Amino acid sequence: MEKFTVYTGKSVPLMNDNIDTDQLIPKQFLKAVDKKGFGKNLMFEWRYLNDDYDENPDFVFNKPEYRDATILVTGDNFGSGSSREHAAWVHRAAGGGGIDHREGIEE
Repeated sequence: MEKFTVYTGKSVPLMNDNIDTDQLIPKQFLKAVDKKGFGKNLMFEWRYLNDDYDENPDFVFNKPEYRDATILVTGDNFGSGSSREHAAWVHRAAGGGGIDHREGIEE
């Protein structure tokens, strides 16, 4: 990972709690052993309506105002679950630059 001291980008709110690694990268995508091509599979079951990658228009990542977001703002306990390293790869492959959770945000 590249070192940085300040990161500036557009954020996308996904305020669900307890997003685990099974939701980040479903099991059918764990066959790969390198980090290439994972981005389109990030949160696959929420982002798409079917296996043909038809977008779910109600999912926040698919809304026009968030398409170029690089900072994910989440609820508590993001990334919990198994020790799948693929879950870390997929966020970076999708263009993610940072993750924050709501405890660090004033409401």
